[in-house]
Amino acid sequence: MQLRNTTERWGAGAKCLHWTLALAIFVMMALGWIMTAWPKSPAKFEMYFVHKSLGIVILALMVLRLCWRLLNPTPRLPKTLKPYERVLAHGTHALLYLLLLAMPVSGWVINSAANFPLKVFGLFNLPPLVGPDKAVQGQAEVVHLWLFWIVGGLLVLHIGAALKHHFVLRDEVLARMLPDQRSQRDIPEME
Repeated sequence: MQLRNTTERWGAGAKCLHWTLALAIFVMMALGWIMTAWPKSPAKFEMYFVHKSLGIVILALMVLRLCWRLLNPTPRLPKTLKPYERVLAHGTHALLYLLLLAMPVSGWVINSAANFPLKVFGLFNLPPLVGPDKAVQGQAEVVHLWLFWIVGGLLVLHIGAALKHHFVLRDEVLARMLPDQRSQRDIPEME
């Protein structure tokens, strides 16, 4: 398996980052949903601790993913895509990158403004991004919630598009992101 991307396929590095982030994001979204509804208890405190720590891991992985993307070629889209579909594909990816960087930062701002230490999995502390401020905390909480819903919508769009490519268009777009998969289908020409 090739580590780096080519213009035809995603490399092992991109695939590993993609699927690790996908898992972490789904765990994070579920945990965020559950912990906010959970009654006050030690379990709720632990959920917040894991949520914050995982948020910082996602932030670090997103920075790494962005660097990887900038230093590697991106596999070409099928030539059969319409111009608006190309714009949607590139726009959705760019927006996901931006929001998946912004979401953990907004969580870090919430934590900082609430004057809580941010200890990542009990290993090290991160400095606060802002000073204690209830108004900033409240604004950051609103931003964080909005980002949750927007990211959720974009993920539905992203997954739906991947499934459309695989089952309707029957091209290689999804297959080339799957771990060590080689499709036996005829591949439409890529641009």
